[in-house]
Amino acid sequence: MRVDAVLGVAVLLGSGVTAGVLFAVALSVLPALFAMETGTYVHAHKLLGRNWDPTMPVVVLSSTVLAAVLAFAADGTVPRTLFAVAAVLLLGVSAVSHLCNVPINRRVKAVADPTALPDDWEDPRPLWRRWHMLRTALSLVALVLNAAAVACG
Repeated sequence: MRVDAVLGVAVLLGSGVTAGVLFAVALSVLPALFAMETGTYVHAHKLLGRNWDPTMPVVVLSSTVLAAVLAFAADGTVPRTLFAVAAVLLLGVSAVSHLCNVPINRRVKAVADPTALPDDWEDPRPLWRRWHMLRTALSLVALVLNAAAVACG
């Protein structure tokens, strides 16, 4: 099996997991979090974030690197361009996560007692959702571009 074929499968797996996880959160987890009372939401948010944080950055950044490598290694201008744009979009997913969603996550996790929120505490769910929907869209487009690039190759 050719190395570029193996890398193509790997980039599809990584970008597919990324898009799938983000889509599932947008489709099911976010509506559930919005339906909760604020204190319950804070508690649930803390529980939900435990395993995403160490795992998803590795998946997203590995997929970004794979797409970037394929942007140089693929045969043909079209697959190279598709992989390059997908790499940029996945880098965007990482940037939105790191610069926008993670600081909100930290603020929610810093709440000591979800039943006694400070008077000046603002519900972060609407802002978190907007950033999440952006990274979900970026990841879905990256997946489609990676799939098209692999199909072209």
